[in-house]
Amino acid sequence: MLITGLGLAAPAFALDEGAAEALVRRNNCLKCHGVDKDKDGPSFQKTAKKYRGKAGAVDRVVEHLTSGEKAKFPDGHEEDHKIVRAERADLENLAQWILSR
Repeated sequence: MLITGLGLAAPAFALDEGAAEALVRRNNCLKCHGVDKDKDGPSFQKTAKKYRGKAGAVDRVVEHLTSGEKAKFPDGHEEDHKIVRAERADLENLAQWILSR
């Protein structure tokens, strides 16, 4: 028996909050970013607001996490953003976590 069209498909991506939070801790992201308050870097909520709903948002966040782009600080100086090293799936999960804040 074949049943189709019932909308029972699993979500395309299931967020693993525990894994994302572990990656945040392991990379000391909270040193510069707050979840809901800016620190030296923007809060995760501010980043989510900037990218949420935009095409390619996950890829853009992953690119930022892995490319060492310049980060601008409140006092005006710039330095390379720390490169987060992890498997692509873990990076995408982290990006989804940030975008869900």
